[in-house]
Amino acid sequence: MSKVSNKQRQFEALVRGHSGDLFRYAYWLCGEEALAQDLVQESFLRAWRSLDSLRETRAAKAWLITILRREHARLHERRTPQFVDIDEVDVADAREALMPEGAGEEALIRAAMSKLDAKYREPLLMQVLGGFSCEEIARELNVSSAATMTQLFRARQKLKAMLGGEPIEAQVYELR
Repeated sequence: MSKVSNKQRQFEALVRGHSGDLFRYAYWLCGEEALAQDLVQESFLRAWRSLDSLRETRAAKAWLITILRREHARLHERRTPQFVDIDEVDVADAREALMPEGAGEEALIRAAMSKLDAKYREPLLMQVLGGFSCEEIARELNVSSAATMTQLFRARQKLKAMLGGEPIEAQVYELR
């Protein structure tokens, strides 16, 4: 019988306890199941390599989400855009957009959330999918709690406006 190290037990507990939350967050970030799985695996690989830097197990979820966010950002840094000749683009028929699989509630919400600016989308995803408090989101995004609460409020207002068909500008005014 082989002896399992304390580090390995700690890591396995992290994977069991947080893989579902990480996958949901990754899926919302990228919208592709296979890519989300890859992001989670890469995040756990980075977490394993730097497991000694995790001081408080209470902060593990935030630590893993940070790793995942950075890994997602790295993915976009490495990607080179693929250009296609405009004449070769097949534009979908308007009737296809009205098919049930493209018009479900989840698809509508995902589409609306993808249109939000990152400064609104990220805190909302962290709260809704990650279960983070305003204070945790503020620490994670390096902004004040008040700014986080404002971003969350505005994100919800913008989503309501988009999903209700009302112009966003009519609902929310921002200071720039």
